[in-house]
Amino acid sequence: MGRSLGIFIFLLHIFFLAIFAELIEAGRYECPLSRCGNYGPAIRFPFRLKDRQQAHCGYPGFDLYCDEMTQTVLELPSSVKLLVKNISYKSQEIHVYDHHDCLPRLLPYPDLSASPFQIIKPYDQKDYTLFKCPCSGRLTNSYTDGQISCFGGDIDYHVNVVPSDSFVFDEGLLSCVKICNISSPPYDIIEHKNVFPLNWSKPICGHCEAKGKKCGLKKNNSTEPETEPETECFGKSAEDARTTRLEIAGATFAFILLVLGLVLLYRAHRLDKIEKGNQVKIEKFLEDYRALKPTRYSYADIKRITNQFKEKLGQGGYGIVFKGKLSNEILVAVKMLNNFMGNGEEFINEVGTMGTIHHINVVRLVGFCADGFQRALVYEFLPNESLEKFIFSADDKNRFLGWKKLQDIAVGIAKRIEYLHQGCDQRILHFDIKPHNILLDNNFNPKIADFGLAKFCSKDQSAVSMTTARGTIGYIAPEVLSRNFGNVSYKSNVYSYGMLLLEMVGGRKNIDVTVQNPSQAYFPEWVYNHLDKGEELQIRIEEEGDADIAKKLTIVGLWCIQ
Repeated sequence: MGRSLGIFIFLLHIFFLAIFAELIEAGRYECPLSRCGNYGPAIRFPFRLKDRQQAHCGYPGFDLYCDEMTQTVLELPSSVKLLVKNISYKSQEIHVYDHHDCLPRLLPYPDLSASPFQIIKPYDQKDYTLFKCPCSGRLTNSYTDGQISCFGGDIDYHVNVVPSDSFVFDEGLLSCVKICNISSPPYDIIEHKNVFPLNWSKPICGHCEAKGKKCGLKKNNSTEPETEPETECFGKSAEDARTTRLEIAGATFAFILLVLGLVLLYRAHRLDKIEKGNQVKIEKFLEDYRALKPTRYSYADIKRITNQFKEKLGQGGYGIVFKGKLSNEILVAVKMLNNFMGNGEEFINEVGTMGTIHHINVVRLVGFCADGFQRALVYEFLPNESLEKFIFSADDKNRFLGWKKLQDIAVGIAKRIEYLHQGCDQRILHFDIKPHNILLDNNFNPKIADFGLAKFCSKDQSAVSMTTARGTIGYIAPEVLSRNFGNVSYKSNVYSYGMLLLEMVGGRKNIDVTVQNPSQAYFPEWVYNHLDKGEELQIRIEEEGDADIAKKLTIVGLWCIQ
């Protein structure tokens, strides 16, 4: 069990390490998604918000910040500041606009060589020239017409953007002043749109986004300033995450099964330990009991005695009784006790009590077996078996013993109980007097059997302490069930004897739900009412004097249970 517990702890450790690693990977570098205000673009690697996120959360040159209006700002070389509309991490583009709504003021656009961003060039690669023209003049081939107030602010002039290959043919330019040439500017600026895209080529994270993964700085990057930082994809794609969830669910299920298995192993180990403790207790008792010389048999002996348990005599909650043979002349009854029933107390009670009683009125205990989990009691064999099969078959002429014999048996049982109460050194309280435990020899002399519930007490002791009720329902005295009825004493056996007498008279169980008349269901009450009214008992009468015997047994039985 110690080894199994060690394996369980090791597997538990591995399981939680895997879960911990998954959580660490999911929240790598502790760089949560951020944004300016509630509606700004989501900011994650390679970008980072200055003053909010640590340096390792972004790639060098990809710093953003929030202005006082909680707008996201990108600062380019030459102190050009643009607002960020949105970011496409998959296509690696950032869309920016001018907060003065005047992108043409960026012409000529700043030098981005020191920036990680590039302006997306048009496909036709056209060149343009900026001219400052008086408002009175008019261009025929210009791309922009009218004053661009945000560019220069002069009310007498406006700025025109003219294709470099066509301005030489425009006479209107004769009154204009050339500002500068522009090589392949973006269409968005030329057409006076206020949003235009920038892209970046490094770091390359678009493939990570396409896979549904995250991009981040590679671990253990070189700290040398001239070394370009490296990036890597981490985390799991949606499909991988789904697979991981299934794996975790499977691992959790397997873990639960493992825990259940170990719990079952522990319970089996505990039961085995308890049973071994019971065996030790029994062995110690038997060691002390050896002087009384009851024969101890092995389980192999028991199988030999019963001829491999060939002939079954009866069965009850205690186990099964088999007929056996010690020799050709000596027959025995072998009671095989149920495994793991109780804690060995009843076995010890039976052997201890019957081993101390050597009397003709008590069934003789020939021997016992306590071999591992196997326990058995070996009694002398009584051919007529128990009283039960005779009194509950009154309608069977072959089994009805007659009232004189029943009276002899009743007197014999009373003498046996009196012997247990007064004839031994200590008073023996049987607590299970019933027809099943009264065995009959060849001459139908009764003998008391089954002392598994018995208790010893001194003869001057008026009450016996009991923690739990013991006995068979229908024969248990009220005080054994509840202390509200008084103290438990030898009188509890007298009550059981009274119930037994009434069953002998009635020829049936005292509580019989099968009778047609409900008033007869509880026989003691029914028979009392009949006697009280002077009515006949309606029982089998074969000879003169039978009615008197039946009436006498009934009255004694009622005295015992009153």
